Amino acid sequence: MVIYDKEWTGGMIEFGIEIPIMASRAAKAFEFLSTHPDLGPLIGRWYISKIDEPISKEDLLRVHASEYVDRLYSDELEQEIIRTFELVDERGNYYRYNPDKAKIPLARLFDRTLATVAGTTQCCRRALKDQFCFSFRGGMHHGHRDFGHGFCMLNDIVVAIRKLQAEEAIRTAWVIDTDAHKGDGTAALTEGDDSITTLSIHMGKGWPLDIEKSDAAGNLHPSFIDSDIDIPMFPGEDQLYITRLRQGLDQLGGFPKPDLALVLAGVDAFELDELPSTADLKLNLEQLMQRDQLVYRFLKERKIPSAFVAAGGYGGNSWKAYAQFLEWALLDRLELTGG
Repeated sequence: MVIYDKEWTGGMIEFGIEIPIMASRAAKAFEFLSTHPDLGPLIGRWYISKIDEPISKEDLLRVHASEYVDRLYSDELEQEIIRTFELVDERGNYYRYNPDKAKIPLARLFDRTLATVAGTTQCCRRALKDQFCFSFRGGMHHGHRDFGHGFCMLNDIVVAIRKLQAEEAIRTAWVIDTDAHKGDGTAALTEGDDSITTLSIHMGKGWPLDIEKSDAAGNLHPSFIDSDIDIPMFPGEDQLYITRLRQGLDQLGGFPKPDLALVLAGVDAFELDELPSTADLKLNLEQLMQRDQLVYRFLKERKIPSAFVAAGGYGGNSWKAYAQFLEWALLDRLELTGG
């Protein structure tokens, strides 16, 4: 019920990218769980050690434009990575990127992206079987139809749902996004589709909402397309977060029950997160635990299979938020305590 493939769970520095996405967020959380006095001896009941879901180009084309997908499978890939991860500034200088530190070619980052899509899809399949699964990869909610955005070359959330829909494994899905940033790509890709209902609780200003809303011709930038339920949070409103999330979930509960819920359990809203663009949300560990328990119980009470993915979490402290939730959730799923 927890997918942790050590082969694919790494940070960014090995590519020369100086963004604080660290391998330790998964490694330390997994170490905590695997050495837990109650969970450790039962590791065979909850640990999935391999991502082995096949992802084809056809799977991507259900969601992303063919011209864009073709570029990712061409010699233009490296430029798409540089643009998506914002590794060159307006003057043409490297930004948060030092190729001299790279141990792995930048183009290999696409392999890891495909593995992320595979992990999310596999997590969804396992949730359909076991009612709950968590993947330490996944949550690339800024991926748009024809461009990468915000460190997200692809949108694994929508690709996974579309793949399962194409196989008739599910008909409908909810996406509950608690990452600090708005799930803009997911909202844009599912706009007007009644089979996917989206909820996003996020910073009400700042990235990705700090760009021009429309271009010179008056065309709306897709980052401003609404989710079905948007819950913007502004600086100083942290104490209202749980109340507003509960209200949003109550609203979501008025929609038809789905076959699957996909939860972006990003912990970049943590007060100790190290990505500058998350500074407008400063939840403490207790609030993050309340958030995750609230979403978990909301879905469990309705008997909705729930696939949780790690999404955002930056720096050396993010593992603590994942560990506390997974300890509680696994103890509940293994019926070692009452959730």
